[in-house]
This record gives sequence, C-alpha cells and structure tokens, in this order.
Amino acid sequence: MTSPDGHFDDKPSVTIRCRDTPSVGVTFCDRFSFDADSVHYAVELQAPGLIARVNEVVAWIWDSDLTTFLEGLAADYRGWDGERSWQTNDRDLTVSAVFRSGGYVGLTWALRPWPQAAGGWGASVITWLEAGEQMTALAADVRNFLTGEQP
Repeated sequence: MTSPDGHFDDKPSVTIRCRDTPSVGVTFCDRFSFDADSVHYAVELQAPGLIARVNEVVAWIWDSDLTTFLEGLAADYRGWDGERSWQTNDRDLTVSAVFRSGGYVGLTWALRPWPQAAGGWGASVITWLEAGEQMTALAADVRNFLTGEQP
C-alpha cells in the first residue's frame, strides 16, 4: 500500500508498505531542487532490523523517470513474463518488478550509493502490491511527490 504522509515533520513524502509484511517499506522524502533540470530526494528502506537511507537521489527531467516505469507496470495489471527494471542515472536507486499469479507485483527496491566506490554498501527490500489499484495509486503518489504537486 502507498500513503502520501508527513513522514517526520509534515514535509511531503510517500511511503510504500508491503501488503503482506507492513513492517517492510520504502519512503521517499526530503525533496528539494537546485534548478529546473533535476529533483533531489531521499529514499529510506525499512525492514525488521534494517534502516538504510540515501540522502540525495537525483531525478533528471531528461531521464526516463520512475513514474513512467511505475505507470507502465500499473497499465500491465494483467501481468508480464520475466523481470522489468529501472534505475537512476547514477544507479544509486534500482527498482525491479516481477508479476506473480493472483495479480501481485513484487517490487525490489535497492539502494547502492556510490556504486563505483570500493567498500560501498547496498541494501534492498521487497514490497508486494496488488497489480491494479495499488500500483496505479503508487505511480500517482510518486509522480505527485517528484513534481511537488499535492494530491
């Protein structure tokens, strides 16, 4: 499930919770922009015993953005074969999607800041959402967050 929420301090954020395990989730928060070409934001993964955060993920306006990827998944609510993936230009955030029978989408959210640096780290969580309505809501919530629009 997704929920536009106030995170810690009433700033816009979006939290995606796993349908089966609500203690597993992903939060998009702390959105800011230096110019008209990009949006910067933080992504935090949560699971029992894990909190991982990248403070400055960058979305460029000329890239194929995350919302386009999520909207494509939502449009294919009847399913697909194999895995679909998306990543930021810097490769610090990757999202992979698989479709399972019963109409569920498994999204693997992976953070790997400084992927070229020796001694870097990575973390990932998997959230399961309903293919239709929940994926459509997620795409809309992420679009509103990244564009700064209020739903």
